[in-house]
Amino acid sequence: MLLIAGLGNPGAGYSKNRHNVGFMAVDEIARRWGFGPERSRFQGLAREGSIDTPEGAVKALILKPLTYYNESGRAVGEALKFFKLKPMDLVVFYDEIDLAPGRFRMKTGGGAAGNNGIRSVAAQVGPDFRRARIGTGHPGQKELVQGHVLSDFHKAEMQWLEPLLQTCADAMPLLALGEDEKYQAEVMRLAPAEKVDPKQAARRGG
Repeated sequence: MLLIAGLGNPGAGYSKNRHNVGFMAVDEIARRWGFGPERSRFQGLAREGSIDTPEGAVKALILKPLTYYNESGRAVGEALKFFKLKPMDLVVFYDEIDLAPGRFRMKTGGGAAGNNGIRSVAAQVGPDFRRARIGTGHPGQKELVQGHVLSDFHKAEMQWLEPLLQTCADAMPLLALGEDEKYQAEVMRLAPAEKVDPKQAARRGG
């Protein structure tokens, strides 16, 4: 079984924020693969379903923590323990300011790189989980980061955001089989992003 968590903040006021791109990604995965309706579980909203792969269907649970971004680990840890899953059975989708807008990278383990949501998850389950990082760019100055991640995507950014979310969902069979490098390559092949410095990209609004 695969636990697919998306990081974000609950409530309509946050729904289009850069910080909520993890929620957006898992919502698109649920839509693409016909997951069941959302239910309140594990201090979050959970949906059950499966992902068809060449080796058969892989059961999955999609989870959107309602504990707010910086406390995401409380919900993720509860779900992981309930299903007796290992950290490698967990994939977390979230925004990465140190990647230029539209870039996508998979990573397993490592530090939190200043991301409090990832720090919270690691505190609950350890660092060795899989991370699906969606680039949202850096505002250029540390004091501007909070305002940047808690602001909505610009309309122009939808040109790369929507295709990226769709390809993250379409390529899920590779992720379900543990082929993270191939998954990353397929996402970037189907939704290529311009290679720019993340700080320059954010300053010009994506």
